[in-house]
Amino acid sequence: MGFHYRFGAADLLRCRFAISPRWETQEAVRVLLRPGRQAYHLPWLSRIRDAAAGLDLRPLWLLMPRAGHHPDVLSPPPLGPSVTFEEEMARVRAADPEVAREDLRRSLACTPGARESDIGRRMLADPARAVRELADLTEAAWQALVAPHWPRLRTLLEADILFHSRRLAAGGLEALFDGLHPDLRWDGGRSTLTIERPGHHDRAAGGQGLLLMPSAFVWPDVVGGYDPPWQPTLVYPARGIGALWTASDGPTPQALAGLLGRGRADVLCALHEPASTRALALRLGLAPSTVSAHLKALRAAGLLIPSRHGHHVLYERTPLAIALTGGTAP
Repeated sequence: MGFHYRFGAADLLRCRFAISPRWETQEAVRVLLRPGRQAYHLPWLSRIRDAAAGLDLRPLWLLMPRAGHHPDVLSPPPLGPSVTFEEEMARVRAADPEVAREDLRRSLACTPGARESDIGRRMLADPARAVRELADLTEAAWQALVAPHWPRLRTLLEADILFHSRRLAAGGLEALFDGLHPDLRWDGGRSTLTIERPGHHDRAAGGQGLLLMPSAFVWPDVVGGYDPPWQPTLVYPARGIGALWTASDGPTPQALAGLLGRGRADVLCALHEPASTRALALRLGLAPSTVSAHLKALRAAGLLIPSRHGHHVLYERTPLAIALTGGTAP
C-alpha cells in the first residue's frame, strides 16, 4: 500500500528543489476550502477575508477533490528553481485543449456530481475556454491572496530549501527524506520512496529524478504528483510555518542592543530563519538600504553567512551570532 517512487541510478543524481508561486496560489485557494488546513494561517485568513469574498473560486474548488486527481495542465511543475508566477501561468495557458479535456474529466470524476454540474459541463464542452478562464481566476487569486504576502512566503520557502539542502549534503537521500514528513519512507536497498497512503500507485522516475517543493499551505499533507511525461514531484510542508505570520520572536535583548546598536541588533534577532534583505526590511519596517548597511556590518563582524538561492541572497547567523542572540537576557 502507498504511493511509490522508484529510482534508477540516474534519478539519484537528478533530485532538485524548486519554489512555485503558482502552486502556493493553488494551495492558498485550497486552504479556504479545507478548514483542517487553516490552523497556522488564521492571521493571513483575517487579512485576506475581504479580498477572498470578492472571488468566485467555485471552478477551482470543483477541481480540488478530497481524494483523487488534480489537473496537471493547470499546475505543471516549475522548470527552474525560482520561476516567476507569470512564467508559470504562460505554461498553463499554452496547454493543449484535448489534453486539458481529459485532465479536467479525470479530476471532475473524483467528486460526485461535479462532471454533471453546470460548471463541469461547460469545462468539458470547451476545454480551451476553460483553461483561459481557470488561468484568469488563478491570476486573480494570486493578486488578492498571495502576491501581497509573497516576500514573506518566499523567504520561508528559501530558508527551508537551504536547510534541507544541507541535510542532503551531509547525510544523503536517507537524511533528507527522514526530515521532510512523517508519512515518507526511504528504502535505500530498493531505491524507493514511499508515501504512506491507503491506495496503491507506482511511478518509476525514469531518469527524470524527483522535484522537491516546500509549501506553506500544503500542511499537514505531503503530496506526490504528476503522471508522465511530467517530472515526478513531491510537495511537503515547509519548516517554520508556525511563526510565518508573526512579526518577530520577541524584543531585542537590551544588552545586545548596547553592544551592537539597536538597528543591527534588531536585524540579527530577526534572522531566526535565513532571510533576504527585502524580507528583513518588510519584517522590521525599515528601508532596504538601511537593512543592507546593517547586514554588511554584521557580516564583516563574523556574525552572518550569505548564501545565494536563485536571484536572491539569504543571510543566516553564524554560531557566534546564535550564541549572542540566545544567551543574553532581555
